[in-house]
Amino acid sequence: MNIGIPFRPKLVDTLKNYSGQDFRADLVAGLTVGIVALPLAMAFAIASGVPPQAGIFTAVIAGFIISGLGGTKVAIGGPTGAFIVILYGINVKYGVQNLAICTVMAGVILFVMGAAGLHHDQVHSVSSYYGLHSGIAVLIFSTQLKDFFGLTVDKVPSDFIEKMIVLVGHANTFNWRALALGVASLAIIKLCRASGSVACRVRLPR
Repeated sequence: MNIGIPFRPKLVDTLKNYSGQDFRADLVAGLTVGIVALPLAMAFAIASGVPPQAGIFTAVIAGFIISGLGGTKVAIGGPTGAFIVILYGINVKYGVQNLAICTVMAGVILFVMGAAGLHHDQVHSVSSYYGLHSGIAVLIFSTQLKDFFGLTVDKVPSDFIEKMIVLVGHANTFNWRALALGVASLAIIKLCRASGSVACRVRLPR
C-alpha cells in the first residue's frame, strides 16, 4: 500500500507555465464538452428518477472538482450512464435523501482506496467488467422503453422483471408520436454511423 504519499493535483503543475494559447484551447474544449455533457447529465438525471436540474448541478460541481483535484490534465469528467440503474433503484426504494448519503459514502470509499493505492484493476477482473457493462446496457435499454413507446405508466418499478411486466401490461397506451420520434432519432444515428460521417466520429489527440 502507498498510504502516506503526498497528494498533488495536476493543476498545480499545469498553471505554472499556463499561456494564453493554453487557455484558448481549454476554453474550446470546455465548451465542446459542456454542449454534450450538460444535456446528457439532464437526461441521466431524468432516467435516474430525479429532476433534470439535479443533473446540471452534479455535472458542474463534479466537473470543477475533477479538474481541480485530478491527477491528469487531459481527462474529461462527465455523467455516466452506468450508474443510472443503481441510482434509480436506490431513489425508488429509499428516496433522494438516502441516495445523497450513498453518494457521499461512495466518495469516501474512493478516497480511501486512492490513499491506499488500490486501483480498480487490482480489485476487479476483466470478465467482471464485461459482465457488468453488458448487464448495465440491458438495464439502461429497459429504462428507455417507456419513453420510446410513449407508454402511460404512473410508476415504473426498478427491478427488471417487474418493470417488463408493467411495461407489457401498458403496451396498449403507446403514443405513436413518441414512437415515431424515437424511431426517427434511432434511424438518424444508425445512418450517420453507417455513412462514416465526421460528425459521428470521436477523434482522440495523438
